[in-house]
Amino acid sequence: MSQSEDWRVRNIRRMNRYHAWRAARAKPAMGFVSQPEPKSIGSFARGRQLIGGNFLFAGYLVEAPNTSIWDLEAPASGFVEEIHGFAWLDDLAAVGDFNARHRAQDWIKLWMERYARGTGPGWTPDLTGRRLIRWIHHALFFLSGQESEVSNAFYRTLGQQTIFLSRRWQTASPGLPRFEALTGLIYAGLSLVGMEEHVAPAVKALAHECAAEIDEEGGIPTRNPEELLEVFTLLTWAAAALSEAGKIADTAHLEAIERIAPTLRALRHSDGGLARFHGGGRGAEGRLDHALASSGNKTPPGQALHMGFLRLSAGRSSIIVDAAPPPRQEASYNAHASTLAFELTSGRRPLIVNCGAGSSFGADWRRAGRATPSHSTLGIEGFSSSRLGPKKMIGGHLRELLVDVPDDVRLELRAGDDGGGFVAGHNGYTPTHGLTHIRQIELSKDGRGIAGEDTLATITAEDERQFDRMMDRLKLQGIPFQVRFHLHPDVDAELDMGGTAVSLALKSGEIWVFRHDGRAKLSLERSVYLEKNRLKPRAAKQVVLSAAAMDYATRVRWTLAKAQETPTTLRDLEMDNETLS
Repeated sequence: MSQSEDWRVRNIRRMNRYHAWRAARAKPAMGFVSQPEPKSIGSFARGRQLIGGNFLFAGYLVEAPNTSIWDLEAPASGFVEEIHGFAWLDDLAAVGDFNARHRAQDWIKLWMERYARGTGPGWTPDLTGRRLIRWIHHALFFLSGQESEVSNAFYRTLGQQTIFLSRRWQTASPGLPRFEALTGLIYAGLSLVGMEEHVAPAVKALAHECAAEIDEEGGIPTRNPEELLEVFTLLTWAAAALSEAGKIADTAHLEAIERIAPTLRALRHSDGGLARFHGGGRGAEGRLDHALASSGNKTPPGQALHMGFLRLSAGRSSIIVDAAPPPRQEASYNAHASTLAFELTSGRRPLIVNCGAGSSFGADWRRAGRATPSHSTLGIEGFSSSRLGPKKMIGGHLRELLVDVPDDVRLELRAGDDGGGFVAGHNGYTPTHGLTHIRQIELSKDGRGIAGEDTLATITAEDERQFDRMMDRLKLQGIPFQVRFHLHPDVDAELDMGGTAVSLALKSGEIWVFRHDGRAKLSLERSVYLEKNRLKPRAAKQVVLSAAAMDYATRVRWTLAKAQETPTTLRDLEMDNETLS
């Protein structure tokens, strides 16, 4: 960290402490004018874990039965941030019994005793907005049976956090944290007596963020589908809260909701889960459907790119492809080298996936998850299509940004009587090897067959010279590359005796068969599936085609075909999720 960056971080923290201290001395809120209905969806299983003393945050598990959440020895800063954000309150509310309420009440009261004076790591605008939303959502859950002294302290602390947020929201990290901060400010201004003056400025600021951060395609700079869902959810919550209070959200706010809804539909698979790209996961169970239903928007996705992703669907199959350069903005420190990677879902069962974001399992897994070999695409051995640059201080954390990303990604859609597909290419390997990766995928009209082709080729005379230089460096042995197809952990894969095909059995009873044209070596290797809220990565497998580029153009062809379909459950018989919303 440079001296200027270190000074900036220390100055932000100092100003946060100062404004938190000032807010603690301001006139408190006196009670609720109105309270929004709880809309945040928690996990019953995680709530039970918390009650049992199993604290899983930021990929770390701390087992401490009969211990307050504030007395834990936090293993990492991310762990501390998650507990001070209070998203876990959703999980306790999902359980909703006496023990869950008892934990929630004790832990909120203890937070007020220790930190309500403006001290502690929770006094940042990024966390305060998230915390305000949860406290207001679950206020009745907390206040039930409380004495007036505790209730007054609760209102006083809510008012203090509202005033702090009104003064410091501008310093929240761009993107999701700032949307959380402004939504929390709107919630508090509408709900708390004496805080009404904060509503209008927050509504105006939120509209400005919508215009600045959400593009015409309904996408956000990070290109993270799960983060887009979280932003969309916040915007629908804020719009609903304003409507319930007899107010109308700004036009830019409402237009952003209208743009995002069809984009989210384009980014979800036929099983209802989101495509896992650029640090995002599948999304909390039910969150996407609930958010779309709450928005009232029923606009279907168009045929063009949505936030840089292409969706192909036919029958019960859906394919989502990363068809644009990785995000380069500093806010997108979770960007992955996933250009032209794809995911495939059949009905309710994921088949081809990307490994996912490994940030919850530590720095090494986070770095590995961002590399090209962790995605279902072609990669030159020892290289990624984008390179991780040096660490920079962003939002008080050292982050690694992608550099040397492909700056020329081209896409052409193709349609025919037998189905549709695309051909696309990117120049991520041109500076190092003189090679352009060209990928072509066609999905049959009934969704039961996929034909793919991956090519490494030189395009210009300079590309040929760079390719020759690399071949000389490798003593004319060829440039080794692999085309990887990571499988979901629930897929049972078996390589046939001749090594020419792989059978892929889904739990629904479907059998898919992977074949290739014989120009590469086919193998079945180990892989991992990285999921949030798990203690460790899940073991999985990957189909790998290995070859070497010896000429100015090297081509590998492959197919996936559904050989059998015997659904075993009613859930597997459901149609594509897009018909539900």
